[in-house]
Amino acid sequence: MTDALIDIGANLTHQSFAGDLDAVLTRAAAAGVGQLVVTGADLASSRQAAALAAARPGTLHATAGVHPHHATSDPRSERQAFLELLAMPQVVAAGECGLDYYRDLSPRPEQRRAFAAQLEFAVLARKPVFLHQRDAHGDFVAILSEFMPRLTGGVAHCFTGGLAELECYLELGLLIGVTGWVCDERRGGALREAVPRIPLDRLMVETDAPYLLPRDLSPAPASRRNEPAYLPHVVRAVATLRAAEFGAIAAATTANARRFFALPE
Repeated sequence: MTDALIDIGANLTHQSFAGDLDAVLTRAAAAGVGQLVVTGADLASSRQAAALAAARPGTLHATAGVHPHHATSDPRSERQAFLELLAMPQVVAAGECGLDYYRDLSPRPEQRRAFAAQLEFAVLARKPVFLHQRDAHGDFVAILSEFMPRLTGGVAHCFTGGLAELECYLELGLLIGVTGWVCDERRGGALREAVPRIPLDRLMVETDAPYLLPRDLSPAPASRRNEPAYLPHVVRAVATLRAAEFGAIAAATTANARRFFALPE
């Protein structure tokens, strides 16, 4: 387990995994992915993520939060339920929380209120935050900056930005989560430029499964569903961009994830 990769963001409560989750986890282990953090996106999926983690201690862990797409549910009305989840040992972070002005599936004022509420939950629970930001950099930084002095830490999940956003997040003290977006030559140019500038002790890797299947997998899988077993492909892409050895990136990202989430070896 010590040398195994850690996928810091996998949406294993997604319906696409309902029929074969055991097989998915078996393939992940065979690929060298030893621990996974299961992402919570609302109260129901956060409870499901916590249950999955409780059933597979040492392998699965969970986050608990409300994705900005679901901000109309207003986590303030579910405050006690989220604090109870965050008190569980298998729940290692608050979130996925943040702002998404790209899709705007929730009104922006409600997104901002939900984000601030969850940052307060993280402060109370003394757990780090698993952060989402898309096309909302200014408001995201303004809200997060107010809480960072009281937070135990934060990771910019599925970072897709360029050098300017990276420098801002590093200055805030965030770690950076890199996904298969880095493998997309059409959309990932800014990220590919930024990856070599991420300090090695701030770098983590994730699949965001079932989303963001690496575009350059060869041979291309029959299914478009992403899986944690493809995490080594992301690590290889990061290593290539940084002119580093796979083993060095694997070891650093695993150590960073273990430290950030307080995971067992």
